[in-house]
Amino acid sequence: MILDACVLIAALSPEDAHHDVAHTLLATAEPLATPPLTMTEVIVGPARTGQLGPVQFLLTGLGIELAPGLDPAALATLRADTGMPLPDCVVLDAARGSGQMLATFDERLARHARALGVTVVP
Repeated sequence: MILDACVLIAALSPEDAHHDVAHTLLATAEPLATPPLTMTEVIVGPARTGQLGPVQFLLTGLGIELAPGLDPAALATLRADTGMPLPDCVVLDAARGSGQMLATFDERLARHARALGVTVVP
């Protein structure tokens, strides 16, 4: 399963409205992966607060892998066709390219993913 930043951030934040659902997704799906840019989005906050090491340790312990390289032309086309922000295009391209489900709480991203034939959870 390809994980969007919002799912990982919710899993790390007990006060997040999606925290429990995110935990369920992480506990019930394998393999778990996210693009490097998406992982960067997730760990910016912890880097600001001096918690980068512990958060990276936690994410590694969950078995989250970095998705393989992305195609710049595919990303540019997704961006041009959908108008979505580039980070959303990155995670969508990773899910589409790998044939894996996409986990996101972002309705706009989910709508575009489904239109392209990507299975979206939750």
